[in-house]
Amino acid sequence: MTDAPFDPHSLPPLREVIARFGLDARKALGQNFLLDLNLTGRIARAAGPLDGVTVVEVGPGPGGLTRALLATPARAVIAVERDHRFVEALQDVVAAAAGRLAIVEADALTVDPVDLAPAPRAVVANLPYNVATPLLIGWLRRIADFDSLTLMFQKEVADRLVAKPGSKAYGRLSVITQWRAEAKVLFNLPAAAFTPPPKVASSVVRFTPRRAPEPADWTAMETVTAAAFGQRRKMLRQSLRALGDAEALLAATGIPPTARAEEVDVAGFAALARLWGEKSRDI
Repeated sequence: MTDAPFDPHSLPPLREVIARFGLDARKALGQNFLLDLNLTGRIARAAGPLDGVTVVEVGPGPGGLTRALLATPARAVIAVERDHRFVEALQDVVAAAAGRLAIVEADALTVDPVDLAPAPRAVVANLPYNVATPLLIGWLRRIADFDSLTLMFQKEVADRLVAKPGSKAYGRLSVITQWRAEAKVLFNLPAAAFTPPPKVASSVVRFTPRRAPEPADWTAMETVTAAAFGQRRKMLRQSLRALGDAEALLAATGIPPTARAEEVDVAGFAALARLWGEKSRDI
């Protein structure tokens, strides 16, 4: 780490960088740029204490959040970018970071942050919306390997991530997320904060690993929640029939057969997954 703190305002303005390199946002890559350094600074601070942590950023674009992360006490920042135009444009930031920033040119869906960054590690990213959910699911599978994840989603997706049983937003993504992590919406950003503005508002969500998640096999949990929410309007005794004797499964876990998926909490789904997994192994 350098003796002098990194100043995110010491580099050319982001709009100047965009104009210099001809960095138009590409819809196919889910690109919407956050250029206000006050907002990127807020996201970096929201990620919590980063002292000594290696931060993995996905989709840095012109580098607004990258600059903000370098201004924290993070040990280093590793930015994963698939668009070569931005790899070039970020070289000034690499030089100014004095060894604390590395750019990995790759599709984030094909790389493992655990392989890229030593522990302690965190992910902080304004995720491309078209890959945000699959990236999150992949990281939740091994959430214990991270100190935290601080990620931006479309507000509608963020609402689903933190939804509670009984609400319309509560679904399979809610269960999987809350099974593995404590998820909290930190703040929202209007569409006008981005260039170009998307059609929806966005939310920054922070995930921290659950110290003692409900015991259940990942594949079993995915299978049970897929069956339950695949026919969410039906009673569980009907929607779970594809898994075998649904009535017996529900009776053994104390869940009413007339309940619907949106009424079952994470612990209930974990119990169903454990029991179904045991029965599947016995077949």
